[in-house]
Amino acid sequence: MTDSASRLNAHYDALAVAGGGNLLRRLRAAFRAAGCDPDRLTPEAIAGIDQLHLGGRAASHSLAALAGLGPGERVLDVGCGTGGASRLLAAEVGCEVIGMDITTAFVAVAEWLSAATGMAGQTRFLCADAARTPLPDAGVDVVWCQHALMNMPDVPVVLAEWHRLLVPGGRVLLHEVVAGDNPEPLALPVPWARTPATSHLQRRGALETSLAGAGFSPVCVRDVTDAALAWRQKHTRREAGEEAGRAPLPGPALIFGDTFVEMGRNLRDNLAAGKVRILEGVWRRA
Repeated sequence: MTDSASRLNAHYDALAVAGGGNLLRRLRAAFRAAGCDPDRLTPEAIAGIDQLHLGGRAASHSLAALAGLGPGERVLDVGCGTGGASRLLAAEVGCEVIGMDITTAFVAVAEWLSAATGMAGQTRFLCADAARTPLPDAGVDVVWCQHALMNMPDVPVVLAEWHRLLVPGGRVLLHEVVAGDNPEPLALPVPWARTPATSHLQRRGALETSLAGAGFSPVCVRDVTDAALAWRQKHTRREAGEEAGRAPLPGPALIFGDTFVEMGRNLRDNLAAGKVRILEGVWRRA
């Protein structure tokens, strides 16, 4: 495991590293405590741990619609986390999806959640580094990536790998956090980083230059920061209430720990202060 992979596993599986137990076993126990059979779950029951990026399912719907995704398209979901977007694209769009993440615990949880929701036959997952993917050349029609590039220290290498994986004319679909115009340091921790060591934010211009250099042309790119901030403000209020009232179904705090409410507040404040912005876009491989 590379140093970067070790840092990311330590960040996203911090409770296990701190002695809080295996993430999969912890989540299964939490569902049992909430009165759910952990081997028979509904999309509604897993909503709190399904899609961990800003905007949740709505952001995934928006990105899929922007790209005009259709049935049968082969999609690689890079940085799939617990697999929520992979399941959504398979169930609602009819895509053939492979979810990939560098965090071992996330891949195990993604496989379990797909099996528990009856989606095991429509999704598959692998644990790998986005810069070194064990998949063949020109094997996918779409690379899908939501809130993962900001964890990757060498974006040009990753983009070159995506170019290799995509068929000619294939598309990159991004919903990504980028650095804003406010140069002040980020308020930390945030969901993707507790320290600067795992945060590799790029400015929008630098990211677009890297995409162009890797052979990708923009189809449609838009700034969706305002919508992301509104969503984060709403969920920050809800999470504060859940912290006091202890909502019965598992949520992100079971993954990130008690600091998750602080992470959410800091992300809200970073968005409001212009320290980060959110892009949604489609690029096409030449």
